[in-house]
Amino acid sequence: MAILGTSPGLVAQSLKDVSISNEPLVLKAQGSFFIGGETVEQTAGELGDLGPGGHITVNQMYVHYMVPQNGADNVPVVMVHGATLTGKSWETTPDGRMGWDEYFVRQGHPVYVPDQAGRGRSGFDQRVINDVRAGSKPPTELPVWLRFSDEGVWSNFRFGATANQPFSDSQFPVTAVDELSKQAVPDMYRGTSSTSTIEALSELAAQLNGAVVMGHSQSGVFPLQAALLNSKAMKGLVLVEPGSCPSTYTADQIKELTTMPILIVFGDHRATATGIPALPTWQERFEMCQALIDRIKSAGGQAEMLAAPDRGIRGNSHMIMQDKNNLQIADLILKWMAEHTRKRSGAAK
Repeated sequence: MAILGTSPGLVAQSLKDVSISNEPLVLKAQGSFFIGGETVEQTAGELGDLGPGGHITVNQMYVHYMVPQNGADNVPVVMVHGATLTGKSWETTPDGRMGWDEYFVRQGHPVYVPDQAGRGRSGFDQRVINDVRAGSKPPTELPVWLRFSDEGVWSNFRFGATANQPFSDSQFPVTAVDELSKQAVPDMYRGTSSTSTIEALSELAAQLNGAVVMGHSQSGVFPLQAALLNSKAMKGLVLVEPGSCPSTYTADQIKELTTMPILIVFGDHRATATGIPALPTWQERFEMCQALIDRIKSAGGQAEMLAAPDRGIRGNSHMIMQDKNNLQIADLILKWMAEHTRKRSGAAK
């Protein structure tokens, strides 16, 4: 039971559990930086009463990057994580295999992995918490901090219909569910998006002179929202198991989305009940995304669905970038990118 993540005892991952490629990873550059952010003034109490009041930066977005040797001219890829997670989603898998961030770099693409504003190394604005603690604001102003239980992810992420009962063809490494649990962080956005993150993604793509922006789950819609801020900065959009595909876009917005290729990726077992009454099944979301594809194609755009079961690939979960066949799915995305993305000359500002 401990292996499957429902016991208080955890199965610890150690360095020996991490697979290391026999081929060297050769980089021209790697590092990190921040996009966006705003300076605000806060009182000593809002800052935690350790020092005097003053100015701090909030709403910034942290970005880690790797640029492969001889890859600077290839299409950059921005990988944005979903709810209650950080950029770790795209890194080494829970059972220690190569993640998409490294794999895409090994295939020649510069990769940029943010932590959403308010999450992980991007930090969050603590002001309201200290205000409520001091009694200057009511508790109702506190955000709800979201986490998923280890038991709940089984059905919602489609590892199995119930906890500890994986689908017979499950591609997720269920013996490492505890390691997925360690990746989770509190999320104050309750499945919605941070405006700061959307703006930062648009700005990042522009600074890269165009990029393929890839979102997952909660952030699956983010590439669309960032594209509507600056479509010229987008060389392509990849929506991986998006939590929503809006049906409310206007004709003008759909027209804007016809200016770039769009790929939507879904795994298997989509009709499984999520176990969360407020959330529709992933099959319903799949159908909403297919409807969006149809609208974009009818308007003359390039949009398509990559449904793994339709390719004869069975058992993929919501965490498809961490599944045991994650590199097989990555190859399909890379093939689509090679066929549909084009370099743009000049700046994308």
